[in-house]
Amino acid sequence: MSRARSHLRSAFLLAAVSPLSATTRFGARRGLSAWPAPQEPGMEYQDAVRTLNTLQTNASYLEQVKRQRGDPQTQLEAMELFLARSGLQLEDLDQLNIIHVTGTKGKGSTCAFTERILRSYGLKTGFFSSPHLVQVRERIRINGQPISPELFTNHFWRLYHRLQETKDGSSCVSMPAYFRFLTLMAFHIFLQEKVDLAVVEVGIGGAYDCTNIIRKPVVCGVSSLGLDHTSLLGDTVEKIAWQKGGIFKRGVPAFTVLQPDGPLAVLRDRAQQISCPLYLCPPLEALEEGGPPLTLGLEGEHQRSNAALALQLARCWLQQKDHQGIGELKASQPSLQWQLPLAPVFQPTSHMQHGLRDTEWPGRTQVLRRGPLTWYLDGAHTVSSVQACVRWFRQALRGRDRPDSGPEVRVLLFNSTGDRDPAALLKLLQPCQFHYAVFCPNLTEVSPTGNEDQQNFTVTLDQVLLRCLTHQQHWSRLDKEQASPNLWNSPGPEPGGPASLLLAPCLPHPVSTSSLVFSCISHALQWISQGRDPVFQPPSPPRGLLAHPVAGSLHLVGGVLKLLEPSLSQ
Repeated sequence: MSRARSHLRSAFLLAAVSPLSATTRFGARRGLSAWPAPQEPGMEYQDAVRTLNTLQTNASYLEQVKRQRGDPQTQLEAMELFLARSGLQLEDLDQLNIIHVTGTKGKGSTCAFTERILRSYGLKTGFFSSPHLVQVRERIRINGQPISPELFTNHFWRLYHRLQETKDGSSCVSMPAYFRFLTLMAFHIFLQEKVDLAVVEVGIGGAYDCTNIIRKPVVCGVSSLGLDHTSLLGDTVEKIAWQKGGIFKRGVPAFTVLQPDGPLAVLRDRAQQISCPLYLCPPLEALEEGGPPLTLGLEGEHQRSNAALALQLARCWLQQKDHQGIGELKASQPSLQWQLPLAPVFQPTSHMQHGLRDTEWPGRTQVLRRGPLTWYLDGAHTVSSVQACVRWFRQALRGRDRPDSGPEVRVLLFNSTGDRDPAALLKLLQPCQFHYAVFCPNLTEVSPTGNEDQQNFTVTLDQVLLRCLTHQQHWSRLDKEQASPNLWNSPGPEPGGPASLLLAPCLPHPVSTSSLVFSCISHALQWISQGRDPVFQPPSPPRGLLAHPVAGSLHLVGGVLKLLEPSLSQ
């Protein structure tokens, strides 16, 4: 325990995202008003969130989607009926200028970059994303800010009562589930707020995602693709690419980043089938050539791919609207990759440069420096995104200020959800050489009081704790394998490999990692911080934390931020 008694300089947090989705079809009534009613007495924000949580039928919905995977039209028809019952028609959505973005890695960051770039031009923006970190109202933003509790509450109860009043006895489901409900709510708010454009992030799917009810987006984007939600989307990257390409629309321009050969070919074929012009984004280096280096508000080399896609999406919309100052085109040789034309190479305008620089997206490659502690937060949840996250973590450690005295302790706080392979994800984290691995469910506190935004009724406490114990078993098994002398004597896969990650003073190999399981995030943070975080100060921290015996998801990041950054809950 001598290492643990030294300065706890850095902690690394990694979590899996498990977006909530919706259910199936039923009858409808049309012709209702899209305007919200005044807030009803006694109907407060937390009452709305608690009622929204009763719509968490994610597990049953996903099972049904798996059975109907070959018929995405069924899903869209169900969503269209819900839309009509809410008081809107598809023609109403056609009036919105929507940038539609999908992918398995980086789609949220791409949306954040895109929205911020366009807002820098003075445009009024809407933004719909998933999941939320601290409060559910983060999913719907106006001009980059989560909608107010009052606006959320007003729209929630008006939509909820409207759907209750239009129940049809012949319908198998009377209310849309969690994600579908919020999607409907976002459309109503964007229309009432008269946004100039809305950036909409696709949920889990693509072809059958409820956001794919959008018929006339102004432009579509596909960020990096990898294996995720394989039981739902397919067990190969090519199958996942086919699903994600389902958001393409005839005649609507679409952009994607460099992908592995297979997925890129699938996206090309999907676009060609419906006469969708699909372009490959040039790397950010091509746009920087001859100009100043672009500064990004989000850390990590992998964010450059997301920024390159965002620039193309923003410029495409500005070009369609004949906006002045969309970026001067540079002379370049046309090139093809899997018969995809290269998107324009242009000089980013000052508005674009400022937008990229000022982008904020909490919980994604985020660093919080608090006295003797440094928290590294990221919501990576696929193999490719965890690999990118590890590269970012390595780079961040190399670029930090060296401690002036005493050794450092590196702690991993981890959880994963859904159908992901935790052993595969944990194995990727082994080169980071954590001294401790801590596992806990995505519960801020053991008590749900005051944590309605973090509630998840699709799983039980026993289930999530058993999963944490499984994570711990995987880690212990990997730790034993890592302790093999042959493993440590083998050459690293790349320059600056595991040996370069060692923090001063260097520790002899092998490093044995202690692991613990806690019942909630608060208890885990109490043990990690040892009372040294100047902001996170629990009222009654457990005694003897350092003598704790060794036991032997973005939702997680959201719970951590709720405790470390109390202002996000206000």
